Amino acid sequence: MLIVADENIPLLDAFFAGFGEIRRYPGRAIDAACVRDADVLLVRSVTRVDRQLLQGSQVRFVGTCTIGTDHLDLDYFNQAGIQWSSAPGCNARGVVDYVLGSLLTLAELDGVALSQRVYGVVGAGEVGGRLVRVLRGLGWKVLVCDPLRAAGEGGDYVSLDTVLEQSDVVSLHTPLQRGGEHPTWHLLDEQRLARLRPGAWLINASRGPVVDNAALRALLLERDDVHAVLDVWEGEPQVDLQLADLCTLATPHIAGYSLDGRQRGTAQIYQALCRVLGEAERVHLADLLPAQALAQIELHADADPAWALATLCRAVYDPRRDDADFRRSLSNDPAQQRAAFDQLRKHYPVRREIEGLAVRLRGESPQLAQLLSALGAVQG
Repeated sequence: MLIVADENIPLLDAFFAGFGEIRRYPGRAIDAACVRDADVLLVRSVTRVDRQLLQGSQVRFVGTCTIGTDHLDLDYFNQAGIQWSSAPGCNARGVVDYVLGSLLTLAELDGVALSQRVYGVVGAGEVGGRLVRVLRGLGWKVLVCDPLRAAGEGGDYVSLDTVLEQSDVVSLHTPLQRGGEHPTWHLLDEQRLARLRPGAWLINASRGPVVDNAALRALLLERDDVHAVLDVWEGEPQVDLQLADLCTLATPHIAGYSLDGRQRGTAQIYQALCRVLGEAERVHLADLLPAQALAQIELHADADPAWALATLCRAVYDPRRDDADFRRSLSNDPAQQRAAFDQLRKHYPVRREIEGLAVRLRGESPQLAQLLSALGAVQG
């Protein structure tokens, strides 16, 4: 069996070497010639997998080690009898950690208490749903917009208009949908962006085109009360340099790039391929993840909860590091800038997740116990 894979997928050999030969390529360089003789294709979001890429090849299984599938032509897969799998939820916790770190930075800049803000989460799938649970677990007010889930489940979902009108923070976690009943391409266009509340914070860690980047740039030039945090960009790896400069935090599509999340994605695709081939799983992620560098944190029951939240989150991850690295990489030379974007992703430093962090609480504090439970920390 020949497996063609994006070179940035972690643990390729550990999970897939037992199936046959592995050939690695940069994700953006995978073309029809690369996959012509392949049986299996493993990608990430930067590779468009469609008829043009696969027609005439031997590929019978496509795995994407990502949550999203907008880069896969699923209609063609069904027509051609190609089996496929994505990795739903693999990096959801990493994105939640990214949002929490961003909120801490924005709160310090504006001098506001996070507990007093109203949060609007747009998209309540694997990522958005988990974010909602964490924010509500912290006792914060959260409005949720998800038309598909609202139609299927009912419940306390609200409209996008309500989110924009009532939320101090708008965090986007929708898939990219260009057509259909609920398109998300330029979901936040010029008209909707103009409706952001005074002092609003906008966070996009979904897909770049969910926000009209040109309209956002114009808005930020006019309104210095609005803070924008962008991890995804229209046309990436090409980035609107002026927009990046106007953002409070700007990063190169790494919100979900925790070590746990990336390796979890590989594991999920390995499991899917085992099911397709009817083979037993012989490799397990728990045996491959390294030990946490931060063995344990100890908090006293008298600790201020706001301080404890910031300390625990930043002990594991602080997006300001990625923002600084990204800004240093930006270049007026388009080719150089695109290459730097991909290099930051390829050589991303090890980052773990807040969920599972071992925390010992000395004494009794219901408020701190609630905080630790909401974060998913392991109380020792």
